[in-house]
Amino acid sequence: MTTASVPTIAKRTVDALPVEGKRILVRVDYNVPLNEEGAITDDTRIRETLPTINLLLQKGAALILCAHLGRPKGKPDPAFSLKPVAKRLEELLKKPVQMAPDCIGPAVEAMAVALKPGDILLLENLRFHAEEEKNDPQFAKQLAGLADGFVEDAFGAVHRAHASTAGVPALLPSAAGLLLAKEIYFLGKTLENPEKPFIAILGGAKVSDKIAVIDSLLDKVNALVIGGAMAYTFLKAQGVEIGNSLVENEKLDMAKSLLKKAQDLHIQVFLPQDHVIVQQIEPKASTQVTPDRSIPVGWIGVDIGPQTIKSLIPLLQKARTVLWNGPMGIFEMPAFAAGTLGVAKALAEATRLGAMTIVGGGDSVAAVKQAGIANQLSHISTGGGASLEFLEGKTLPGIAALPNA
Repeated sequence: MTTASVPTIAKRTVDALPVEGKRILVRVDYNVPLNEEGAITDDTRIRETLPTINLLLQKGAALILCAHLGRPKGKPDPAFSLKPVAKRLEELLKKPVQMAPDCIGPAVEAMAVALKPGDILLLENLRFHAEEEKNDPQFAKQLAGLADGFVEDAFGAVHRAHASTAGVPALLPSAAGLLLAKEIYFLGKTLENPEKPFIAILGGAKVSDKIAVIDSLLDKVNALVIGGAMAYTFLKAQGVEIGNSLVENEKLDMAKSLLKKAQDLHIQVFLPQDHVIVQQIEPKASTQVTPDRSIPVGWIGVDIGPQTIKSLIPLLQKARTVLWNGPMGIFEMPAFAAGTLGVAKALAEATRLGAMTIVGGGDSVAAVKQAGIANQLSHISTGGGASLEFLEGKTLPGIAALPNA
């Protein structure tokens, strides 16, 4: 997948970087979830890096992988070691992965120099050094000094101006990895030239998290679907009773302004027509479904209702491009997950009918996996914050630092 279709953000890709016989530093996103025993509970982010790793190995490179895990606050913390990642990577690649004791320093330099084509070295957590998040020039220089070239493949980190994402590319011949190129292609196509009708589905708890995205998408979409708790702020802005549901009162004027902009642009804004409601948010709470958009006083909206899901299906079946970011309710609790899972299944059907379907954001990704339809969609973005900032039209430092194609 190349980025040629997206002229404003076309970047040199890994296939154009000379790597044979060279040590290549690859920034990957291995910020994976661990359980209390320190075992990886979801290895998706590791698997997503395999195409780039395998391509570089086939081209005769020695690889030095670098990543962060969690928030160790700028100092070593065994709870955030990348050792479990090295073990899982070995299993997936079926070849040895050396684990470095740190990410910089004489011992790491010696290990890097000793690498031969086909060897893989995983550096210890970059965030064990506060200099990483400060984009410290000396720290970036030490990282760059380990290698002859650099590949950026951590889309989940490119919205941060850190040493490994923004500092290193200025010091080495650099390129985008296959995963990053794929993200730029799909998200870039959504912004630059989406096939119409283009439907955006936005959910999640807070309007404030999505204001810039809504504003950016309104002059591109044919319809905007709003669900999750953020829908209650928009409904209240329209004068609808929302009971005790979560609302951002300080964002009501902004919601009114966005609704007015949509009206002026003749963009359909699709808000929930019915709701699943409870009196207390707990897994075994007794639920009711409202007969219309209103939520009675003393009740809390926790999901979109069945009528809303039913109305969405024909809308999505006509779509040629669908972007989804954010769940429709508190889907972590099975009793409140039907709306989110219903949207996921409708997206799979839209894909089958020929639409390009793109899912971004951690909760949405978890939902499509829960629905068992992850492999039936066009693209699932690996970066929550990065995909949102990309869709807002922001410049992402880790992409801006790479040379153009």
